[in-house]
Amino acid sequence: MKLTKVNIAKVAVPSGKSEIIEFDDDVPGFGLRVRAGGSATWIFQYRQGNKQRRLCTRAAETLGSVLRPYLLVKKSELKPRTYEEVERHLLQHSKRLHGLQLTAIDRRTVAALLTTLAANSGPNLANSVRASLSSFFGWAMREGLAEANPMIGTNKAAVNASRDRVLSDDELRLIWDALGNDPYGDIVRLLALTGQRRDEIGSLRWREVDFDKSLIALPPERTKNSRPHDVPLSPTALAILKARPRLAGREYVFTSGANGYLGWSNNKVALDARITGKGAISRWRLHDLRRTVSTRMHDELGIAPHIVEAVLNHVSGHRAGVAGVYNRAVYAKEKAVALSRWAEHLGAIVSGERSKVVAMPKGGARR
Repeated sequence: MKLTKVNIAKVAVPSGKSEIIEFDDDVPGFGLRVRAGGSATWIFQYRQGNKQRRLCTRAAETLGSVLRPYLLVKKSELKPRTYEEVERHLLQHSKRLHGLQLTAIDRRTVAALLTTLAANSGPNLANSVRASLSSFFGWAMREGLAEANPMIGTNKAAVNASRDRVLSDDELRLIWDALGNDPYGDIVRLLALTGQRRDEIGSLRWREVDFDKSLIALPPERTKNSRPHDVPLSPTALAILKARPRLAGREYVFTSGANGYLGWSNNKVALDARITGKGAISRWRLHDLRRTVSTRMHDELGIAPHIVEAVLNHVSGHRAGVAGVYNRAVYAKEKAVALSRWAEHLGAIVSGERSKVVAMPKGGARR
């Protein structure tokens, strides 16, 4: 065939074969080798004496291009939530490697990426990206696309046994004031108002938002403990979601793409730069908002521990925290009251006013 752009797109590996080679009709010896996994390599075959020789060029085999067939394979193997995490690790956090040929990515290159991720987004994320990249390169080796796994021998980022960072009033105010009127800004506001996990809000779908009942209804596949979780929305949180543009055919609240929100790293760096111009906040992460909501709802507003646990969905199949095993309908009213009180308290903090929210007395009585 003639190796035109249109014809190349039609090349398919027959069932039962591992690869196929198509040679160009006009250029003798010039061809395209396509593997069953979806990767493609340009080749040039020539004769040297009595022997046939073949040169391969892998200029097109960049990390970004080879990720597509790999992710198709993983999407069929992994649970939806796990796949979303792997996809985010490879498409977003590893983006700086996308333009590099696979053969040019060495241990030093990936180690530099991991060091940057650990510094900007924390050691847990860096280690998760390391694991996802290692799995990818293992697959690439089995496909004949890579000769080695450059992740082997790289250091794992040191993870502290525990982290108890709770943001102060001044820190909450600085963060809130520095947020832009964009998807990232709205996501961070909702994280501060609800205390939910980053991906639960970042990958929020319109079908999960019930405006009539003023709540977010997360299905089991979207929660860490695989249990359905209802998040009551305070008037402030509800207003943020109502103000988001809802376009026809758009599944996600904060992105028009086929996946949940992916712009975490760049926007966090930009947010920190704006905060630096107003004041100083020692190293903090978005997850600190969740811990802050939990701690301050209990310590300052007197919300009972089991209600706080219910708000945060801190329950697993083996251990249900201080609350015991409970149904999603249990504590629904208490959760709504707790998040409403917290939103009012947070509003006073970020506006610099004195909070009028009175702490609940022991026993959990409402004000």
